[in-house]
Amino acid sequence: MIGGFQNIARIPELKRRVLITLALLAVYRIGVFIPSPGIDTALMEQFFSAQGQGTIFGLIDMFSGGALRRFSVFALGIMPYISASIILQLLTVVVPHLERLSKEGEAGRKKIVQYTRYGTVILSLIQGFGISIGLKQMQVGGSFVVSPEAGMGFHLLTMITLTAGTAFIMWLGEQITERGVGNGISLIIFAGIVAEIPGALTKLVAMMSLGEINLFMVLIISALAVGVVAAIIVVERGQRRIPVQYAKRVVGRRIYGGQSTHLPLRVNTSGVIPPIFASSVLMFPLTITQFITPDFKEAHPFIQSLLDMMSPSHLVYNLLYVGLIIFFCYFYTAVTFNPVDVADNMRKYGGYIPGIRPGKPTAEFIDRVLTRITFGGALYLAAVCVLPQVLITEFNVPFYFGGTSLLIVVGVALDTMAQIEAHMLTRHYEGFLKSGRLKGRAVR
Repeated sequence: MIGGFQNIARIPELKRRVLITLALLAVYRIGVFIPSPGIDTALMEQFFSAQGQGTIFGLIDMFSGGALRRFSVFALGIMPYISASIILQLLTVVVPHLERLSKEGEAGRKKIVQYTRYGTVILSLIQGFGISIGLKQMQVGGSFVVSPEAGMGFHLLTMITLTAGTAFIMWLGEQITERGVGNGISLIIFAGIVAEIPGALTKLVAMMSLGEINLFMVLIISALAVGVVAAIIVVERGQRRIPVQYAKRVVGRRIYGGQSTHLPLRVNTSGVIPPIFASSVLMFPLTITQFITPDFKEAHPFIQSLLDMMSPSHLVYNLLYVGLIIFFCYFYTAVTFNPVDVADNMRKYGGYIPGIRPGKPTAEFIDRVLTRITFGGALYLAAVCVLPQVLITEFNVPFYFGGTSLLIVVGVALDTMAQIEAHMLTRHYEGFLKSGRLKGRAVR
């Protein structure tokens, strides 16, 4: 790995891409600290320290790298873009026009990306308006985060500011994807999560100095962290390879096919989407209750019972969380992977699975295999996502270890390293081609 990093500096094109990526990520991190107008940021941070964790605001704040807690111009982060992308993916299955666009190659992909941008702006405006209403009702120690006298001008200003910030982040992500290394949107989320690690480690050291946690427990947690990361890498790279044989075809004077390959089915086909969906669904009721007055809670005791059950440390919450993760794993896999289309494409090009007839039997076989490995992937996701709460509740770990954040960090790091290696291989192939041309000229 060290040798690979050294080779980056020796390849001008790759070095330029890496520097552009780092520069654009630095611009994003600077924007996280630019406050939005009309907000008492000190009171906002106090609110998050007291009530923000465990709500949907805490989830958005994690993806935005602390921007929502500071209520900067990037407070919404990239979540509206992710939501718009997921909505477009789901609509592609049910809307014939979008399905046709998805099969039209590069032109269709550009059109879908354009629709995603429009959806991002619309969602940002809606979320910005909703947050501005919530901010006017938010109190910390009897003090309002926003002046009660703020009117429609404040709502419009908040909507425009947050929407502009999200649009700028979306543009940064597209520039990183086009001119840098890796997927820009994923790297922005990665940067936001990683930026919180130094603060968590500082808090851990402070707890050690106060005697709240001993060195032996820190060593155990560190060893467990390394083990979980290793497990994530193994499972994320895990595949079930279905052998595929292509029959020989004669086209003109050439013979095509006659080769053996495989169809790779990932153990975790749905990626990190199920935990995000499950967290959002569970946090939504708890978030709504944050805006209910104490008098109303006293008059309706069941509200407090609901709050207790929906606490991340409660057994009911964890059971619902596991169940929703398993459900969304199957749901999202069914949306993004169609065995019927795969079977039809294989038959079109003369491919077949040994021992399985082409067409419908092939689709049923692929669906059966995918169903089995998805169950294993769903259990793996549930275990990784429930682990943080066990560490926080039982071992008093002072930071959110594991779960969705760790899955994103490890997954993005693996994908980025794979792209860097691909650039290096391309460079080597170019060298081979040049040397081959030189040898050919020398022979002539």
